[in-house]
Amino acid sequence: MYLIVVYDVNEERINKVRKILKKYFLWVQNSVFEGEITEGKLEQCILELKRAINENEDSIYFYRVENKKNISKRVLGIEKEITDNIL
Repeated sequence: MYLIVVYDVNEERINKVRKILKKYFLWVQNSVFEGEITEGKLEQCILELKRAINENEDSIYFYRVENKKNISKRVLGIEKEITDNIL
């Protein structure tokens, strides 16, 4: 499945959340990640995020895209390299 993930977390937890999400998705903007992921990996990611955030203060949104072919993306300005998290 293809997901777009956006988050708004307390400043003290931003780096933890970003580090977790970078393991599973492509970082496309400061608070935005996207990419293909399996159900199992998604559950693993969510468990890690639950340990890292305060659910009374922070929020993370997961937008599931059922058909990736129906998405069109337009970027104004610079676009982050897709290879940011490839070793």
